[in-house]
Amino acid sequence: MITLESPISIIKGIGPKRTASLESIQLKSISDLLYYIPRKYLDRNFSNEVFLKEGEIVTLLVTVIDSFLAHGKKSRLVVSVKSKRGEQISLVFFKGIHFFKKIIHPGSLLVISGKLEYFRGMQIVHPEFEVLESEVEESDLTHAGRIIPLYPSNETLKEDGLDSKGFRNLVRLVLDDFAKGKIEIQEVLPEEILQKRNLLRREKAFEEIHFPTSMEALINAKRRFAYEELYYFSLLMEFKKQKREKVKRILWPIPESPTAKKILNELPYKLTDDQLNGIKILKELTKNDVPAAALLQGDVGSGKTITALLFALHYIDNNIQVCFIAPTEILARQHYENILGLFQNSPFLKIDLFLGKDKEKIKKEKTERLKTGDTLLAIGTHTLFQEDVQFKDLGLVIIDEQHKFGVEQRESLRSKGKNPDILAMTATPIPRTLCLTLYGDLKLITIKNKPKGRKPIVTKWITEDKRQNVYTSIRKYVFQGRQAFIVYPLIEESEKIDLESCIESYEKLKRDVFQDFEVGLLHGKMKTTEKESVMDAFRRNKIKILVTTTVVEVGIDVPNATVLVIENSDRFGISQLHQLRGRVGRSDLESFCILMTSNKYSEDAKVRLEAMVESGDGFYLSEVDLKLRGPGELLGIRQSGLPDFKVANLQDDITLIEEARTDIAEITTLGELEKTEIAKRFEEGKILFSN
Repeated sequence: MITLESPISIIKGIGPKRTASLESIQLKSISDLLYYIPRKYLDRNFSNEVFLKEGEIVTLLVTVIDSFLAHGKKSRLVVSVKSKRGEQISLVFFKGIHFFKKIIHPGSLLVISGKLEYFRGMQIVHPEFEVLESEVEESDLTHAGRIIPLYPSNETLKEDGLDSKGFRNLVRLVLDDFAKGKIEIQEVLPEEILQKRNLLRREKAFEEIHFPTSMEALINAKRRFAYEELYYFSLLMEFKKQKREKVKRILWPIPESPTAKKILNELPYKLTDDQLNGIKILKELTKNDVPAAALLQGDVGSGKTITALLFALHYIDNNIQVCFIAPTEILARQHYENILGLFQNSPFLKIDLFLGKDKEKIKKEKTERLKTGDTLLAIGTHTLFQEDVQFKDLGLVIIDEQHKFGVEQRESLRSKGKNPDILAMTATPIPRTLCLTLYGDLKLITIKNKPKGRKPIVTKWITEDKRQNVYTSIRKYVFQGRQAFIVYPLIEESEKIDLESCIESYEKLKRDVFQDFEVGLLHGKMKTTEKESVMDAFRRNKIKILVTTTVVEVGIDVPNATVLVIENSDRFGISQLHQLRGRVGRSDLESFCILMTSNKYSEDAKVRLEAMVESGDGFYLSEVDLKLRGPGELLGIRQSGLPDFKVANLQDDITLIEEARTDIAEITTLGELEKTEIAKRFEEGKILFSN
């Protein structure tokens, strides 16, 4: 019996050449083909019984009368056709004239779709059409007289006859073979869930998603497959969670921390209710023998770091090691120095900073202290992932800006301890739907309130013609003792040009615009010592204006900097703009974010920039960003571990997400989960979300 796992080459009409083309887009099995979801649908139900009216979009079965080339300002091919009702229509082609002349002959039967226009009679310019071999019953048509699917394709596929029509033919063959009993399509969702959620059976859903009998049937088919994707992804997340909980924690319940209480009493400010509640929830999680795993998300400047540190001290005070990892050396060093400042009156200090630039001798000394347990708090960058970095008793891993790290990297850190607790942190507020799916195995803790005394950042969108006004404002605030950032984009595709532009602008600003102020330059290509020197001078107010790239995007904390200018801001996404904006407004001083653009910008850029001016709420902005970019681009699929859902929409399918999570919760034990297909695939390293 042929099954969905059978190779695609078994289908009639797929030889070696087509097999290679299909495999180039990861279509290797019959299952892959059936899950090759159409990109859109055309309603090609016939309009033959409708009187033709100008401006209407119609689908007609027509016969070709003749064709001729017309010459004028633009050469065109005019094809005269007659509908079933006897109406004559002209089909006009300005492009591909010679190709269309070859395939359209007098007497040919066509199905045409397009918008009717009136010009010396009814005409359709560049209609979509199919050439039919013979007049067949309308109900038997694969390519017309119905809602038809259009599939993703490319030039190579089209050369091998795998355009939308070619894919329709292949899928029709497979579904017909299933109807004849030649192919087996097994159901992959439990029977009780199909009933409970009123979902189409798998074979019916395949038929309706490829050849829908109505728009309602298409919606039901999409709902079935969206649920299937979300169900299996939720199953995977629950399986991973229960696997993690199988190995017990080092220390539980976690004892109190005298140092945390001392620092809390000595802080020059009060923690917000959200911060205190965050620490309370984290401590609650550590009362059990299973490892804790939480995602601490908070808007820029909301105080996640101090929250995480006060929690970490419960481990450090009890001689359990903590690993604190940051995405950049600048941020890692900043965390290190800030924590040193908090610890200055404490009786002990067992903290080390791990950076890639460390000399071999120093690195060896640090790793030895870590291995013997002399270092209790390790702060660092990617260097902590290296194999030679080992811990004696690692009990807590804190990952700052966790979306900057791949799933495998996070797991490699966890493997260095005896199943340590995980605290992931992000200043990129994540929409609720993404939290429910991607971070379904983590306890979500949100810090929304910013420390008291912080003023809203005034955000303005200013075009190139008012640039001098911006420079005048910067001069005004610098004369008052304040500092400013001027940020230039560094986009991957044009990184070299962008960097040159940043350096060139720095030279011009220093020479011609702010010659009476100290202007500094910071970018990622500089040596670490140079970067540290520049940042130190900026923190000490020696440098008044810092020209930089997005290297300052994450976590740089200079409270005296109150003006941020983002050049070419239309090239940034909302989340990056919001992150950058968080570099100012870190004190009780009034702060400004200036979004600079040329006078020309796209509609998407307009939406982004207007949203930034309108709101300082990162959670609201993350929802806008999700609508514009989708989840994959918003988080970075490769980094986030989020599958590329083919049908499920994480923005619109919140009800389905919640239903899938509820249904998965009923599979309660690891033993039951280990029997599922998803668990087997996960263990074999063959996770496929849609088969």
